Amino acid sequence: MIQMPPAAPPATRVRYCQIDSDQAGQRVDNFLIRELGGVPKTLVYRILRKGEVRVNKGRVKPEYRLQAGDEVRIPPVQTASKSEVTVDARSADTIEIPILFEDNALLVVNKPSGLAVHGGSGLSFGLIELLRRQRPDEKYLELAHRLDRETSGVLLLAKSRKALMSLHTQLRERHTEKHYLALLCGRLRKTREINAALRKNTLQSGERVVRVDATEGRAALSRFKPITQYAGVTYADVEILTGRTHQIRVHAQHAGLPLAGDAKYGERACNQRLRSFGLKRLFLHASELHLRHPLSAEPLCFRAPLAHDLQRVLDRLQCESLPAGPTET
Repeated sequence: MIQMPPAAPPATRVRYCQIDSDQAGQRVDNFLIRELGGVPKTLVYRILRKGEVRVNKGRVKPEYRLQAGDEVRIPPVQTASKSEVTVDARSADTIEIPILFEDNALLVVNKPSGLAVHGGSGLSFGLIELLRRQRPDEKYLELAHRLDRETSGVLLLAKSRKALMSLHTQLRERHTEKHYLALLCGRLRKTREINAALRKNTLQSGERVVRVDATEGRAALSRFKPITQYAGVTYADVEILTGRTHQIRVHAQHAGLPLAGDAKYGERACNQRLRSFGLKRLFLHASELHLRHPLSAEPLCFRAPLAHDLQRVLDRLQCESLPAGPTET
């Protein structure tokens, strides 16, 4: 798990940014969210509405698309509270992000568990802010997709806007193939497809959850394939044919085979049993991603080995026996 670095003071001076060709074409609100990593989106829209952000000395609306040569005035904002953390030069050098592949268009990393992909929701930094800090000469670096904070594995970043647009098109039009490794509470005896629409919900407590909703949900399809059976649990490959928030976790719960270590959608008794085998987090790892290179269209396949902490759990399961768990019906 990633240890959070100490806090740094907030920005205190106005900054001016000159937009280059790689940055041109994006909305100013998205540009600010990137530049002010860790700042709540509500604050970004507030400083735009109040006219504190200026483009070529004039006010702009959030949907304004930046042009090459534009000068953007960014006011000083509070980027960290006492309870939050941010990246400083020293701590940025101590957090290592394993690189699986890199060229002039792509950066592919093996994201560690415990590190959010971007700041927000009480965190003032994430993987993207960390990499930008470690690579100050990189003119453009953007996430092409996302993984949950607890999920480890293959993560794509684009090094130009052209590459990002190509990756987004492939992901949106399902021209990619994404596989995850998961430990399911229960027995999955054969390959099973879960076709269940998903909808985001907010509980009265303010917690955000995703539920199966055939009426108002967005289409979601996952394919679960068993790899190894252990006592009461199944080690499985999961291919997602759509990319919805918490898709694997909610589909697994819907199938009666919740993910091991899942505190939000999982089964408490199963999670408690697996703690004795060393499982301390969600057992979900983005293991494999197939796509075409965003500039050359060359077929690519990226693989990330199972995280060491999860492999140790499997090794212990192989040597010992769990009490019988729920069985797929």
